[in-house]
Amino acid sequence: MIFSRAGQQQRVLRAGAVISEIPITVRSPQRRHLGHQVPRLTHGEQFERDGVPGLLGTEGYQIAWTTYQSYLIAKLNALTAHTSDETALTKNLAIKYARDPSKASLFNHASMAHNNHHFFSTLSPKHTHPSDALLPLINKSFSSLPSLRSTFLATANALFGPGFVWLVRLTSPPIASSSPPLAILTTYIAGSPYPGAHFRLQPVDMATTATDIAGGTNPQAYAMSLASRPQGTAGVMGPYARADKKLAPGGQDLEVLLGVNTWEHVWLRDYGVGGKRQFLEAWWERIDWDVVEKNMSKLDVWTGRALRGR
Repeated sequence: MIFSRAGQQQRVLRAGAVISEIPITVRSPQRRHLGHQVPRLTHGEQFERDGVPGLLGTEGYQIAWTTYQSYLIAKLNALTAHTSDETALTKNLAIKYARDPSKASLFNHASMAHNNHHFFSTLSPKHTHPSDALLPLINKSFSSLPSLRSTFLATANALFGPGFVWLVRLTSPPIASSSPPLAILTTYIAGSPYPGAHFRLQPVDMATTATDIAGGTNPQAYAMSLASRPQGTAGVMGPYARADKKLAPGGQDLEVLLGVNTWEHVWLRDYGVGGKRQFLEAWWERIDWDVVEKNMSKLDVWTGRALRGR
């Protein structure tokens, strides 16, 4: 608020007159900040109205998607406002900052926003079936669809505490032609399923060395370690000599096809304490297998041929 005199004082005013100061409110123009936004779901309008039929009631859906996703996006906007990250994809942010201990909060919110969206994007209001293009991959990896269901739900039910269980398609060159193309992967809390986020830098022994940030080194030392890495591969020897993607030791490239969210706030409202298994069984009946197939690339990475049914 700026105070301004209403014109110059006039000497001709009557004696004893008081010139009052008039408060003027000045509104500075502000650029509309969009940043990250809550994604629209294919069946979002129906879910808002009816919940996810057979899986989540309207209140449960509001908690798990509308309220929680809005919270994550608001936090993410606060962390990335007026930076180059304010419009970056949440998946890219999770991969970018997974190795930076000084950006743990940004990683957690970006990764969780992406994971939660992935979970809700593969839900259908009705029962669907895997296509003829997907079933051969399921049969080769798990012998049958019922076997995949049994293994997947048992893994998710055994996951203690919050996290996600994923169905992934391995896209690295196979060890043998008989290698299964699909696999089950678990991540904890807001962990990312993408291999680019799996390797975490820890250049010191945390049991014996004090650092500025718990679980890692200080930001300056971390930035220097990244700068010291070769940017190209020509003439490079040793651990930097690989020309392919940088993966964690033992890591493998993959596509994320399907995921279930096991965080308690997703299922507690509708299923109560001890209702996790019931929630998982209901979730399996609401998988949108059309979306799962769309999450695959169009080529069979094992043969180089187009997948059937596409």
